[in-house]
Formats: sequence, structure tokens, C-alpha cells
Amino acid sequence: MHRNLSRRALRPAAWLVVLSLAACGDRDSSLADRDTATAGPETGMSADTATTGAGAALTDANIVALLDEANKADSSAGAVASKKATNPAVKDFARLMMTEHHTLRKQGQDLAKKLGVTPAPPATNPLQPLVEAETAALESTPKGAEFDRVYIEQEIAAHKAVLDLAENAGSQAQNEQLKALIDQAKPVIEKHLEQAEKIQGELGAAN
Repeated sequence: MHRNLSRRALRPAAWLVVLSLAACGDRDSSLADRDTATAGPETGMSADTATTGAGAALTDANIVALLDEANKADSSAGAVASKKATNPAVKDFARLMMTEHHTLRKQGQDLAKKLGVTPAPPATNPLQPLVEAETAALESTPKGAEFDRVYIEQEIAAHKAVLDLAENAGSQAQNEQLKALIDQAKPVIEKHLEQAEKIQGELGAAN
């Protein structure tokens, strides 16, 4: 059992790699220029955003798309876990992820509409296939204690990655309202991470 869990642990760790690459990686400059042109002056978007690390910066359209996908993924994972988890604390956590990440996603979508920003993931963004792989992993893990541990382990990795993404996005976002929304979301994500780590400790203590 421990050996299987160790192999599964490699999957959620990929969140850290992918979201870091998405936040700092190269993007298609023509796509960024098009987003900037269509967003309108009130969005504050610019192709001349500061770079982070070795890659090109994110546009506001990139940021909105990445955060939307991350919230969608966590909400969907919670939906799976709410049915397959057996530990009461894990079940409650999964339901919380469904509701609160849905709320975060809606807030982002509403702001994007208000600003006239069309979400556009970076051209090199590999997030979608990763999310599909993670969903498949949850669906293929048998219901029971193993699933509870795998889900919580994944949630810890995912929330750490999303916090990193939020930090990068907050520093690169051009629109002040988008920056404010990211700042409001950070404490929620941090709270989720603390809850997941607490549950992980309890699950470990039970074995």
C-alpha cells in the first residue's frame, strides 16, 4: 500500500511544476497582443508586463484563464471526493472545495465579463491535460482509506501550486480590480491548505 501511495504522490507534485511553468513560461506574443487589443483601455492590460524569472510575463487574459481552470479543477476534484471519500473530515473538506472554489471561479468569471477580458491560457500551458490526468487518478483510486490519503495529498500539492500561481499573477496583473480579487482569494486558498495539512496529519495518526 505504501509503495502504491508513493507512486501516486508523483502525480500531484506535477501541479507545482506545471503551474510554475504556466506562470513563468513563454507565451505566444501574437495571442497576447490580440488580447491586449480587444480588452479595451479600461482593463489596464499591456503586453509590456514585467517578466518573472526566465519566461515572458502573463497577460490579464492569461491570468484569468489559469485561475479559472485551477478553481474548476479543484471544484471537480471535490465533487469526486465527496462521493468516494470515507473519512468524515475528508468528505467535509471535499464539499467545502466544491462550494468555495466554485465561488472563487464565479467571482473571476464575473470580473472578466465586467472588464471585457476574454480568458486565454498561455500558448504553452499544459494545465488541461494535467487536470484530466488528476481526475482520472481520483476516479481510478478505490474508495476507502487509500482514496482519502491520495485526495488529501493531491489537495496539499494543488493548493501550494495555486498559491504560487496567485503570487506570480498578483505581481503581474495589470488591472487593479484583478489584483484585488487575487488578494482576496489568497487567504481562502491558505485556509484550504492548512485544513488539508491538518487532515493529512490526522489520517497519518490513525494508521
